[in-house]
Amino acid sequence: VQLVESGGGLAQPGGSLRLSCVASGFTFSDKAMSWARQAPGKGLEWVSGIKSDGSATYYLDSVKGRFTISRDNAKNTVYLQMNNLKPEDTALYYCGNHNYDTVYGPVDAWGQGTLLTVSS
Repeated sequence: VQLVESGGGLAQPGGSLRLSCVASGFTFSDKAMSWARQAPGKGLEWVSGIKSDGSATYYLDSVKGRFTISRDNAKNTVYLQMNNLKPEDTALYYCGNHNYDTVYGPVDAWGQGTLLTVSS
């Protein structure tokens, strides 16, 4: 399994950014996917998840209405569109593949992460 995140960087409060995660080594279209983040000095926090066919999406309360998860199974890619960014969104963002088509089950692997810094 290989998961490669990209798209992180420096954003201003209120700004937008889109993260991407390209997956390989498993049947992407069969598995639910999630994004999680780790802020400096804190533990890993689940942020959002999506079922294999994109029919259902799930969000951490603090990002609802600001973040949108989506996927393109033809490109083996999952995205996280982040709008109205806040300084507290600053973190290393990881994507992960679930063992099954549910975001409530365990994650098989996480990528290396992409860093988002929100600051003026």
